[in-house]
Amino acid sequence: TFQRQLQQSDCQNALMKKVFDTHMLFLQINQSAAALKHVFAALRLFVGKFPSAFFQGQADLCGSLCYEILKCCNHRSRSTQTEASALLYFFMRKNFEFNKQKSIVRSHLQLIKAVSQLIADAGIGGSRFQHSLAIINNFANGDKQMKNINFPAEVKDLTKRIRTVLMATAQMKEHEKDPEMLVDLQYSLANSYASTPELRRTWLESMAKIHARNGDLSEAAMCYIHIAALIAEYLKRKGKSNIFKTNYVAINIIVE
Repeated sequence: TFQRQLQQSDCQNALMKKVFDTHMLFLQINQSAAALKHVFAALRLFVGKFPSAFFQGQADLCGSLCYEILKCCNHRSRSTQTEASALLYFFMRKNFEFNKQKSIVRSHLQLIKAVSQLIADAGIGGSRFQHSLAIINNFANGDKQMKNINFPAEVKDLTKRIRTVLMATAQMKEHEKDPEMLVDLQYSLANSYASTPELRRTWLESMAKIHARNGDLSEAAMCYIHIAALIAEYLKRKGKSNIFKTNYVAINIIVE
């Protein structure tokens, strides 16, 4: 009935946010496995009808949905885990199709962010969550329509990176009283996201805070210089390098 209003401004409008929040309430409030099955079906329909809301413009809705689905991937019910994994795979596939079969950059980024947040909020990473990641990989392997393109490889790369974050976080907890080892682990994780500047920036900022907390101010400064170089590089690629024309060169000399 309100499809035209929901599609205004490429689905970036107040009504869309209200409808989305209503869908999210069904995941945020405890439901039976039977009810959740219908919630997942409704969300598949919702994402299928309004992909612009998630894969264009602001990433808020995409991030919120990724967070709630991943939380369900850690559910105690196997049927809910399977349904959540299927919805997540569908979501990534829609992202790939929306980007004209080029990439799943947005869902990749938001899923990694959601994993990092859920580690602190819900302690995910056990056998339930690993089982859900395996289900997603199985969907990628068995999807005949996507067999001869790079989508299955992107899905596998994403699940591999999620496992890397989980393993690195577990190691960080073990070495939380050893600041040098903790920073080394964070640096390795930051380097693993060389192709994803936003995530690399997140881990570099975390490193800077640890250095500052330990009184290592020159090391903290170097982290912020790396972040500045990432931003300058991004602006250069966007054709806005004149803003950083002089400072960009200086930043790179310092980083090197």
